[in-house]
Amino acid sequence: MKPVLRQLCRRRMVLLICLFLTPVVPMAAGERILLDLPESERIALENDPLLKAGLARFEALEADAIADGQLPDPKLRTGLYNLPLDDFDLRREPATQLRLGIQQAFPRGDTLLYKSRKTRAQASAQRHRVQLERKRILRDVRKTFLAIYYQVEAMKIIRSSRKLFESLTEITRVQYGSGGSSQQDVLRAELELSRLDDRMTRIQASEERARARLSRWLGRAAWRPVQPAMPALPEPPAEEDIEEALQRHPEIRVLSATIEAHQQAVAVSKEQYKPGWTLGAEYRMRFGDNPDDSRRADMGAVMLMVDVPLFTEKRQDQRLLAGQKRADAAVLERANSWRKLRESLAIETANKKRLAERIQRYEERLLKEAEENAKAALQAYQSGTLEFTGLMRARITELDIRLQALKLRVDLLKTHAGLLYLAAGEEE
Repeated sequence: MKPVLRQLCRRRMVLLICLFLTPVVPMAAGERILLDLPESERIALENDPLLKAGLARFEALEADAIADGQLPDPKLRTGLYNLPLDDFDLRREPATQLRLGIQQAFPRGDTLLYKSRKTRAQASAQRHRVQLERKRILRDVRKTFLAIYYQVEAMKIIRSSRKLFESLTEITRVQYGSGGSSQQDVLRAELELSRLDDRMTRIQASEERARARLSRWLGRAAWRPVQPAMPALPEPPAEEDIEEALQRHPEIRVLSATIEAHQQAVAVSKEQYKPGWTLGAEYRMRFGDNPDDSRRADMGAVMLMVDVPLFTEKRQDQRLLAGQKRADAAVLERANSWRKLRESLAIETANKKRLAERIQRYEERLLKEAEENAKAALQAYQSGTLEFTGLMRARITELDIRLQALKLRVDLLKTHAGLLYLAAGEEE
């Protein structure tokens, strides 16, 4: 009688398992506004304060470049000279004068030209720095959104599997009460159900952390429901094309413009060995009359002042040396950045290739094999040739493979985001 009872319990369990495995179409989400990847990118680029601050600094440097190329403002001078202090009589002394003069300084050599070029190079570096920040925002937003998408879809997969494990747990309890299963089957079912609950908690925590990171760019929009369709990204160029375009990457352009600014600073330092000039003119008005009652003639003066760099060892030589060292350091920094970009390209390209291979393996073999293994385990359990532990193991394996397949597809998209960051074209 017991074998017949066990067979009936197994059939009932199989029927319930099939019912829980039947896909359930969710109800429409009403008027919920779903968040997708293109909208996330748009919101992030439109609202990021660093981009706006960078553009403001660029415009400021452009204005400075114009100002740096201009001559210093002329200086006006006026004064009352040789005034007698006993009676303050302007007409008593012939030497008493009211002077009105103007001076114009001319910096050494072509200092103004090179200073303007230096500031323009700094403005160019700032413009490329804004482009670099834009590429970084796109990369980080894409990877963060993909992390959220994975957690959301993984939660859906686990929740659908949890219903099955709940049914298995309930059935084993009923069977244990009727003597159709062992206490170990009940404990194993409850253990796996608890492990699923813990996995769901960890996934939810990861999703919340990712949404918190995304809220840095999107604000409250980061907490909206995510579009269920798999996000799409542009196909990155070939490795050879990306490597060839690395010299136009904003990170390299920032450093190239910085090198240009340092070179112009060196040119400014070299101009300091030349003399500086100041030209001036004065009009001197005299008061009173001559002893013969004739009017005292007004006078004028023309002045030339030369700033001669005679002692250059402690000033001009040291500033020139410092400028050359800064330029050398910037060249080395650019070379190091070039090496790091090429390293990143090699890593992302290798990841893309291996992830594509693994995805193909999962789609062509592992997903089908896991599903068939689960079905075979169910049939074997129904016929009494497999213990409950084997059935649970088959179902857990199928769940893990479905989650891993999802993760591989998301990781491939993250790799595409990394390659698009290295490629040229998106910084405009």
